[in-house]
Amino acid sequence: MRFTRILYLAGSLAAAGWAQSTLPMDPASLAAGKKSYDFHCAFCHGKGDDGMAANLVTPNLVHAPTDSSLLNIIRTGIPGSDMPPALGMTDTEMAQVAGYVRSLGRSAPTRVAGDMAKGKALYNGKGGCAGCHMVGGVGGRSGPDLTLIGAMRSPSNLKTSIVDPNAAMVGGWTMVRVTMKDGRKVSGIRLNEDNFQISLRDGKSQLLTIDKSTTSAIERDITKSSMPNYSKVFNAEELDNLTAYLFSLRGGL
Repeated sequence: MRFTRILYLAGSLAAAGWAQSTLPMDPASLAAGKKSYDFHCAFCHGKGDDGMAANLVTPNLVHAPTDSSLLNIIRTGIPGSDMPPALGMTDTEMAQVAGYVRSLGRSAPTRVAGDMAKGKALYNGKGGCAGCHMVGGVGGRSGPDLTLIGAMRSPSNLKTSIVDPNAAMVGGWTMVRVTMKDGRKVSGIRLNEDNFQISLRDGKSQLLTIDKSTTSAIERDITKSSMPNYSKVFNAEELDNLTAYLFSLRGGL
C-alpha cells in the first residue's frame, strides 16, 4: 500500500510536468500559486508569517524539509494537527502552491532586533517562561514546547503572542473549566476527551482524568489563552530581546 502511494504521488507530479524534487518557480506559476494560496491557505497562515498556523516565511519548514514532503503535506495534511488535506486543488495547483510557499522562505529574516542573551535571561528570570514552557527537554509542561518555535513562528507572531496571547492561540491548548457535582471547580489544558472522561493538565502540571458522570458542567474556552498578558511586564527593549531569543530557538535547524 505504501509503495503504491509513493508511485501515485510521483506519477501525479510527473503529470503536472515537474520532477518530484523540483517545484515550479517561474513568475507565472508563482502568481498562480499565490492565487490558490490566498484562497485555500491564507485563512490559517495569513501572509505566511502573521497567521494562526505555522510560519511559512522560513527556509527550513519543520515538517517539510524537502519539496516532495511539502507537496505531500499539502495533499494529505498532517494527521493529528489542524493542517487538513487539500480539497478542490488539482495536482498542478498543489505544485504551484508548494512553489509559492518555498518562495516565501527566500524572504525569511536571518536576524531580528534585540539581544538573544538578554532575552534568554528574561525568559528564565523576569518572565518566568520556563515554569510553563519546555526548551530542549528542560522546563514546564503547562504550555507549548518552544524548542522549535523560531522555525515555526515569525518574529511578529512571537511578539504578538507575548503581548496579546489571545490573538496568537496555538491549536491543541484549549482551556477547560470543570464544575464537579460536589461544587469543586477544576481548570486546565484539555489533553484528551471522550464520551465518558476528560483529561486535563492543571496549572501545577498535574495530570487529571475526570469521570464526566461526576461533573455538573464542563466549559471549553477556545478563544482565551492560558498564557498571561505580558504587555505591561516588559518594556519595548525587553520585548525585542525576548523575541530575538525565541526566534533563535530552532532545535538545530
